[in-house]
Amino acid sequence: MDVRRIRDDFPLLRKGGLVYMDSACQSLKPDVVIESMDRYNREFPACGGRSVHRLANRVSIEVDESREAISRLIGSPSPDSVVFTKNCTEAINTVAKGLGLRPGDRVLTTDIEHNSNHIPWLRLQEQGVGRAYSPTEDGILDLDSFQDALDPSVRLVSMVHTSNVTGTTLPAKEVVEIAHDNGSLVMLDGAQHVGHSPVDVAKLDVDLYTVSVQKMLGPTGLGVLYGKEEVLEGLEPLSVGGGTVGIADYDSVELLPPPERFEAGLLNYAAIIGAGSAAGYLEAIGLDVVREHETSLNRALRSRLAAIPEVSILGPEDASLRAGICSFNVDGLGSHDVAMILDETAGVLIRSGMHCCHPWFRSRGLAGCARASMHIYNDLEDVSRLADGVEDMVSTFCR
Repeated sequence: MDVRRIRDDFPLLRKGGLVYMDSACQSLKPDVVIESMDRYNREFPACGGRSVHRLANRVSIEVDESREAISRLIGSPSPDSVVFTKNCTEAINTVAKGLGLRPGDRVLTTDIEHNSNHIPWLRLQEQGVGRAYSPTEDGILDLDSFQDALDPSVRLVSMVHTSNVTGTTLPAKEVVEIAHDNGSLVMLDGAQHVGHSPVDVAKLDVDLYTVSVQKMLGPTGLGVLYGKEEVLEGLEPLSVGGGTVGIADYDSVELLPPPERFEAGLLNYAAIIGAGSAAGYLEAIGLDVVREHETSLNRALRSRLAAIPEVSILGPEDASLRAGICSFNVDGLGSHDVAMILDETAGVLIRSGMHCCHPWFRSRGLAGCARASMHIYNDLEDVSRLADGVEDMVSTFCR
């Protein structure tokens, strides 16, 4: 992979001066994504799926093409199983509120979930829906404990595919098989996985899968909910109204089939079209190549940081298990201090805090961590600049 050529596709990086290593929060957008969104606004800024004039027809065609591109990227057997949502959080909430969970049903998650895959289930406890946690060690799921936590009351297993704290990836195929043997549905939160590693939802046989487009080189304000046809058919939509209706009378309504049933109101057409371009861009590079590149950078970064006594790294030592995420703490400094110092002194942009995984950090007595997250546009020079910045910081503030 020619990283130098790839970097030229990103406006922020062409300007130079900054090292962007906050892609787990939001990735940068290449020219092709920005241009496709701009093309919509300039050339056919109309409403799809309603009017029948030429501009509206073009919107509908391009939305269909983007749905097909996302479908290919995640291995969906049909574009009709791909629902556009506001974000990954809305996709998870759609399932939480639409699956029809009842008192006595239970939902099983890991202990290292993002709040988006924690709070919806916490709220359902108020309605008598039970909650269980399967423990992780350094972010790695214990399959024996997972199996022990299953019983007939577990209606849904909802777990993070790749952790936004440790970067570790769930053994998804095994999780799905074990859960299905128990009669449970499975939803995976793919926010940190899609765009970084290959995924094939059909081969995984997963029932539901969520995507955060802003983390896969795409626009903000857009997510994806994948669902098996029979699961989507039985799921109640989060919102209804324009765009979801086949026909309505004063006292009845017939909703459209999925995916339109879940896409109420005017859609973010520019973002949807941009998402299709992002999927095509990643597909052209190859997700295996992306994964290998991020792992090689993580391995180099860990080697540098591990040599600094004042630095502790979260997650497993083996960088191949941590994808493009490297979370760490510096003795005597808060995570926000680390991030601000790196920004001011080295021009390196990372994230800090609890990364929306509050229970995991609080249960371990941690106030948070600094997190460097990499993507296809990062290189070894970026790694060196971050590591040099940490070394200088430790020398100045910790010794």
